[in-house]
Amino acid sequence: MKILRQRTLPGAFPETLPDNLHPVLKRVYAARCVDAPDTLNTTLAKLHAPDLLRGMAQAVELLEHALSEQQAILVVGDFDADGATSSALMVSALRAMGAARVDYLVPNRFEFGYGLTPEIVAVAAARQPQPQLIVTVDNGISSVEGVAAARALGMRVLITDHHLPGPVLPQADAIVNPNQHHDAFPSKCLAGVGVAFYLLMALRSRLRDKGWFNSRGAEPNLADYLDLVALGTVADLVPLDANNRVLVQQGLQRIRAGRCRPGIRALLEVAGRNTARVVASDFGFAVGPRLNAAGRLDDMSLGIECLLSETVEAAVHCAAQLDALNRERREIEADMKASALDHVQAMEFDAQPPHGFCLYDAAWHQGVIGILASRIKEQFHRPVIAFADAGDGQLKGSARSIPGLHIRDTLDAIASRNPGLLQKFGGHAMAAGLSLRARDLPRFRAAFLGELQQRLDAEQLTGVLESDGELRADELCLELSELLRFAGPWGQGFPEPLFEGVFSVVSQRVVGERHLKLALRPQGQQRVLDAIAFGQAEEHCLQIGQLVRVAYRLDSNEYRGVLNLQLLVEMIDTQPE
Repeated sequence: MKILRQRTLPGAFPETLPDNLHPVLKRVYAARCVDAPDTLNTTLAKLHAPDLLRGMAQAVELLEHALSEQQAILVVGDFDADGATSSALMVSALRAMGAARVDYLVPNRFEFGYGLTPEIVAVAAARQPQPQLIVTVDNGISSVEGVAAARALGMRVLITDHHLPGPVLPQADAIVNPNQHHDAFPSKCLAGVGVAFYLLMALRSRLRDKGWFNSRGAEPNLADYLDLVALGTVADLVPLDANNRVLVQQGLQRIRAGRCRPGIRALLEVAGRNTARVVASDFGFAVGPRLNAAGRLDDMSLGIECLLSETVEAAVHCAAQLDALNRERREIEADMKASALDHVQAMEFDAQPPHGFCLYDAAWHQGVIGILASRIKEQFHRPVIAFADAGDGQLKGSARSIPGLHIRDTLDAIASRNPGLLQKFGGHAMAAGLSLRARDLPRFRAAFLGELQQRLDAEQLTGVLESDGELRADELCLELSELLRFAGPWGQGFPEPLFEGVFSVVSQRVVGERHLKLALRPQGQQRVLDAIAFGQAEEHCLQIGQLVRVAYRLDSNEYRGVLNLQLLVEMIDTQPE
């Protein structure tokens, strides 16, 4: 169930915002707590300083020593888009700084699972040459046993991560994570790729001060790597606080200006996106899923190789393979969602669903359960954990939460009250992963639902779409759409403007089997606007002339080089008041 509610505005618009701002944009910014022009400054000078991150000095010292001694460095990443961009960033930037022996390793999720496990350490140790320094990106903060195994084999370990730490930290040689205890870094929302970028900034500064580049060629411009940082930050759905907005905006500007690495350009083009008009949502809905498809169905090494490609030909070849994997993923996802809805329907609950869903099917694909959990969460506005068979009597689970429920803390509470129930768990406020024994699923399901009943109330279980109010007739125009498009970057925690209004239905038809193509006439006007409601064809059967209240975003639809205004419909209320 979803309700539409207008965002809370301050009593008056902040007088400190520029007078030349469009009134709608001023209203939008005010509702997002932008109260000063400096908040809108997305130049690199506004980034927080790297030395505010705890452990940065030790981490830089490790890397500086590894470079000066030409040690073998192995980057160990994660199998999602954040992990892929982090791996590509660390490998390519270290090479540009003079590292002659640097490579990467990403665990195959189906063989090794997540993070720097003892098993993946054994794989690393068997390499020739054996790594002398392991650098984790987007993982490692919970790898207590893996770090111990690596150090026992004589390898040093540098952890860069952004996930929440557990009660015990690994005994690594250095840890950089804004979320570790007593860390003074102001932004706790960095993605893994953002943490890696900060480490590289600090390393370059140290090398510059020591004259490293005087005899080793040109100093790398780290701003050239911001396309990777922007992609990983948006794809990982971390909140776009002021610091992250700088990283994302700078990356987007470089892509629009044609300063984009071949792999990201190829992924944008295979998804039908215009690089000159790219926005953050293109990362989230087009590039990120194609990159993630490699880690979900095959091996994320394909995605990393795409990002590391130095030629257009190599990049296009990788992007085509990733696009094919993404189409396969969508087919698997559709089958799994139909199966999951059958499981939900079999529960035969009353008018209101339970506080959450804990779903399992032996046929489900382990690499797609995260997306499945997201889809069911979106449909019912309930926390969801989807499980898949991991073999040897084990289940792997992927959890997605709703606002108001910290899912990682919820799992921690369950583990504390039920010792031995969870084999592993970790994650963020809104997403987490876990594993348990298959025979313990009924006990875990009961514990999970019991915990949700204590933590969630009726208001939190009601989905809310927050709108930025209504637009006047003269504001429903392409010019405002274009202004808003590039006024972001919009994303998690800094949502794209959403408006509402009453319209009469002029026409409707189904396109692409699941989408509703509409022609809508604003109430009291004669003109008709194009609109599309993605994935809502089965939800609505509208009548011509029917009045509906619509929550929508302004969109500049590009077709054969021509821009036209259309409404992207988020919700249709067939009983407008």
